[in-house]
This record gives sequence, C-alpha cells and structure tokens, in this order.
Amino acid sequence: MSETRTGFGVDSHRLVAGRPLILGGVLFESELGLDGHSDADVLTHAVIDALLGAAGLGDIGTHFPDSDERWRGADSIDLLSKVAGMLVGAGFDVINVDATVIIEQPKIGPQREAIVDRLAGALGVDVSRVNVKATTAEQIGAFGRGEGAGASAVATLRTS
Repeated sequence: MSETRTGFGVDSHRLVAGRPLILGGVLFESELGLDGHSDADVLTHAVIDALLGAAGLGDIGTHFPDSDERWRGADSIDLLSKVAGMLVGAGFDVINVDATVIIEQPKIGPQREAIVDRLAGALGVDVSRVNVKATTAEQIGAFGRGEGAGASAVATLRTS
C-alpha cells in the first residue's frame, strides 16, 4: 500500500554585491546576488527542505550544514540531486513540487522554463511535475526594498 506525504520548505537570503544571483540552478544577470555558505539558491533550498520534510528526513542544515567546509560554494542543484538519491533510497517517488520565489527584480518569467528544467533534471522527474512561480513583495519589508529574496515550496511524495 502506498502512502502520500506532503512537505513545506522556505528559505531566504540577503542580496549583496559581488555574488552571483542563482535561482533554481539558473544564473541571472544582476548587480546583486544572494549571500550564503553555498550558492545561496533560495529556490532550490526551499525545494530541498520541502522534499526532506515530506520524507521525514530532517532539513537542509542536517545534511549540508554551513559549519561544514565541504558545502562552501556548493551548487544547490548538486545538493538537490543528492536529496533525490536519498528519497529513492528511502522508498519515495516525487509526485509534485510547487515553488514560489519572492524577489523584486529581476523578473523570473523569462528564465522559468530553464529553472523548471534544472529542478526536474536534478530530481529525475518530468518537467510536468515541477511548477515555479514568482511574486514581488510590492515594496513592503526587506524583500520589497530589494534587501533579500525568499522562496517557499510544497512537495508531494509517494512511497514506492
């Protein structure tokens, strides 16, 4: 008998000069990038946490702690691939991932398809199982002032 599980993930990072802006494994042209121990890809980090949560396998910090130098500058898509392997090993199949990026600029729409391709590829699923949206914070709060970006994600898994 299969079981269906759902998990939720959220992440945020400050925007700073001198860092690349990577969202969903795609490099965006921007004067500011996200600050963090790895590549600080908030979108991929939220997806990772949603998947790990659904599987009951902890969170991103449990598996890839910022106190471990192995993960400094890590490509978050590589981390997502590792999580996909953990899910398979634990007997789960990815049914669906739905994620939202919160950022004032740049616009995500022109790169949405590339993001979905990268996330789906890392998970080993068809692109129809991954959805990515974007919104702004309407100039409210730190995200609205362009001081940072965030993302949230929901993942649904089924036991295989």
